[in-house]
Amino acid sequence: MSKKNTKKISSLRGMRDILPKHYVYWDKIHGVVEKLAQSFGYKRIELPIIESTNLFERTVGQGTDIVEKEMYTFYTKSKERVTLRPEFTASIARAFIENGMRRWPKPVKLFSIGPLFRYERPQQGRYRQHHQINFEALGGADPILDAQVILLAYFIIKKSGVKNIKLLINSIGCPVCRRPYLRSLVSFLKSNSRALCLDCKKRLKKNPLRVLDCKEEKCQPIINGAPQLINSLCEQCHPHFKQLLEYLDELNLEYMIDPALVRGLDYYTKTVFEFISSGEQSRNKYSFGGGGRYDELVKTLGGPITPAIGFGIGLDRLALELEKNDQKKAPKKPAGAFNSRELKNIVFLVQLGDLGKKRSLFLFHELVKSNIQVSESFQKGSIKSQLKSANSAKAKLALIIGQKEALDQTAIIRNMEVGSQETIPQHKLISQIKKIFRKK
Repeated sequence: MSKKNTKKISSLRGMRDILPKHYVYWDKIHGVVEKLAQSFGYKRIELPIIESTNLFERTVGQGTDIVEKEMYTFYTKSKERVTLRPEFTASIARAFIENGMRRWPKPVKLFSIGPLFRYERPQQGRYRQHHQINFEALGGADPILDAQVILLAYFIIKKSGVKNIKLLINSIGCPVCRRPYLRSLVSFLKSNSRALCLDCKKRLKKNPLRVLDCKEEKCQPIINGAPQLINSLCEQCHPHFKQLLEYLDELNLEYMIDPALVRGLDYYTKTVFEFISSGEQSRNKYSFGGGGRYDELVKTLGGPITPAIGFGIGLDRLALELEKNDQKKAPKKPAGAFNSRELKNIVFLVQLGDLGKKRSLFLFHELVKSNIQVSESFQKGSIKSQLKSANSAKAKLALIIGQKEALDQTAIIRNMEVGSQETIPQHKLISQIKKIFRKK
């Protein structure tokens, strides 16, 4: 046999095998994700790994690093130009249109777990074939949905075992408020162009907002001195961001407003956010994931106007963090998995009025934190429609929080099976719910 035929074949650079001893952590994260998806009302969807290249060029943006440098693109035998998917959101938007999801009850909540492919420099926790946890909610414009999506991402990271994380948040507005802002940004960057890195000089011509996403040290003083879009938000984007921050305050979720956070993809509008390791000095040195709103994306692909928000979390990086924490023993069952009894004991949150909605979001947080299976319909206003949703969810209990209950710090517990109800203090809710379910 020739030396050529006996030469050792190794995996490609940036690709790797995930061995059983590592998959212990992946199993744990999968269990956490599946449980939280159930609580927050998300259904799993599988998407093709290969898509038309045009899909990503039209949505992610021609001036982005992903499209210009990182995509695995090739021609099929039929001369069709295709790409290994570099991200999930564009594929979700395509699936939303192609499968008639505009007719589904809103918001349409979907999640995926799978591999993505980007040709970039491999580093610890980041590979050319990497795996992502992805959640998308399409068809909701209320900032309470933004807060709930951020809460979901927070829970996934925390319940997987990561201890120290920080939430960065910003609003990058919409096309209305971005146009005048971009003029002032371009003017500022041109006056400082000599101090910018080579990539940023190119971005200045193609996509100036991307300069704010640069990680080069020499560009940081320029970025820190640049005009801030958050000070130029229009009459729609400003109250949306203000309400979102109020919801996060209600949830007691600590955050830091980062005016330089833009996420680097063309389809983002309004809310953008990111979770990073709180022990790191550099903003993106160790990011677990993030996301934001993309209210124009579905329309860009020929679908109806569909406000939407989503996020992605790096599964490789999350698993690596757990391994660092030396969690070596596999749980007896996938961590976070429901047993049959838990699946039957569903609590449905019914909210009325602005104060009721805000307080219900806080109680949603507390119920999930206490491992109580909970569902909601924050996008609906009337109590009749929400109780109808509670029946559809086969909820055993409904918690009703109106303006009065929010002010009195009480809640109405309604037994959906017999129609009886009682009012109790909110601080006793968790123990009372567990007591009721133990009797069943």
